[in-house]
Amino acid sequence: MKVLLTGGGSGGHFFPLIAVARALREVAERERLVTMQLTLMSDEAFDMDVLRAEELRFVQVAAGKLRRYASLLNVTDMFKTAWGLFRALWYFFLAMPDVVFAKGGYASLPALFAARVFHVPVLIHESDAVAGKINRWASAFAKRVAVAFPEAAAYFPEEKVAYTGNPIRKDVLGGNLSEAQEVYGLETGVPVLLVLGGSQGARALGDVVIDALPELVTHCVVVHQTGPALFPDMRRRADVVLAQHPQRGRYHAFPFLDAAHLRNASRAATVVLSRAGSVIFEIAAWNVPAILVPLPHAAQDHQRANAYAYARAGGAVVIEEKNLAPHLLVSEVHKLFTDAGRQEQMRKAAQRFARIDAADKVAEEIIRLGIHE
Repeated sequence: MKVLLTGGGSGGHFFPLIAVARALREVAERERLVTMQLTLMSDEAFDMDVLRAEELRFVQVAAGKLRRYASLLNVTDMFKTAWGLFRALWYFFLAMPDVVFAKGGYASLPALFAARVFHVPVLIHESDAVAGKINRWASAFAKRVAVAFPEAAAYFPEEKVAYTGNPIRKDVLGGNLSEAQEVYGLETGVPVLLVLGGSQGARALGDVVIDALPELVTHCVVVHQTGPALFPDMRRRADVVLAQHPQRGRYHAFPFLDAAHLRNASRAATVVLSRAGSVIFEIAAWNVPAILVPLPHAAQDHQRANAYAYARAGGAVVIEEKNLAPHLLVSEVHKLFTDAGRQEQMRKAAQRFARIDAADKVAEEIIRLGIHE
């Protein structure tokens, strides 16, 4: 069976696609399917090392963004998108996948367009509480629509929708507390704040964390995923603000946390501070209380909708970026650290919200479509 996976080049799409690819191979082995040929089509490869390790073929197709403001790039990106559509059509003509799984976003447009032209069955997945434009368009011809948030079902034909949650990598679950204690120098009885800026980092979030470090490390260990681009600056500034601090060893910055580091950090975390993209579903699977700071200018304001949807479920508190300040961050973190009852309530809410079998459910439906449609 030939399965084409497609979505944007960010970690929010890439890692769920990897989770589905792994689940597809597991289901194929269990169902004794002879072959499973997996291809990822996108505008860029988020991590070629992971693709090689997963034995995923990568097909690069151009895809232009449609910006919500006047820009000459909107004109040039029209030509980029046209070229991407042609490339996708040519690929389908030569390799003809049996089924397409799309995470949405502008980078999935070429593959979805080609699937519609060649009548290849499509399953789309919507990661956000507010559905994206590409997924809304594709739902007209998709066979099935999976949604991560119940709120997203309202954007799609009712008869096609299933609430699955968001596929997550199983290798970020579990963790070893003793390994985490060794790597991060944890102290007995000292809480841990895990800061996740996303695969691209988060400048505004990181700035406030650095400014708040002298107070934060007085009370907790801070494990900070800065994003590769921001790491040198964040590390330099942290060295300055903590130069004379007796607890400066409690701050640990990393450009990026791979699966092994992430599962150990999550195992030790008392609270997670994060943006509000797809990482919400990993946080929920860890059953760790969260403070979410949604990206204010995300498309369709989807991060804000995600954050408040998860907060309504009971797993997080939300701080708007415009209100985020060092003293407020320290106050909210301290409130959670010192309220064991609330922590327990949030952990239970996260457990109810988590759908750790989402990748398996999606994979089973992909194979069903590929075989029977």
